[in-house]
Amino acid sequence: MHVTAGVLLVRGAEILLVEHRAYGIVLQPGGHLEPDDVSLAGAAERELVEETGIDPATVVLLSQIPAYIEYGRVPARPEKNEPDHFHLDFGFAFATANGDVGSIQECEVTGAGWYLLAEAERLVGHRIGRAVSMPAEIA
Repeated sequence: MHVTAGVLLVRGAEILLVEHRAYGIVLQPGGHLEPDDVSLAGAAERELVEETGIDPATVVLLSQIPAYIEYGRVPARPEKNEPDHFHLDFGFAFATANGDVGSIQECEVTGAGWYLLAEAERLVGHRIGRAVSMPAEIA
């Protein structure tokens, strides 16, 4: 099992999603914890910045309490020498007033963009609603 951290980044009525290269689907930014990570929320923010190129100075963590915690099976990825395994994913809600996509991490994602919340929930699932249920007003 691997522990992962994800980000639900809200900007007004939109949420930032990435096109995941290995899985070929749209998801929230996120990934595996690394040895230098000191907190789950910090790992989530690191993954957000790595995958989307967003300026970390433009995002605000809304709560140290995860917006969602999910457990699921991940298919084998022979190119990374990974067998079938499980992920325990901790997702954190962040907000931004004016942050935007920069240089994406092309080895992990094929694109990143803003989706209306209803469309994002249709694509990704109910965890999207958890991001918008947290206070999203920032200065």
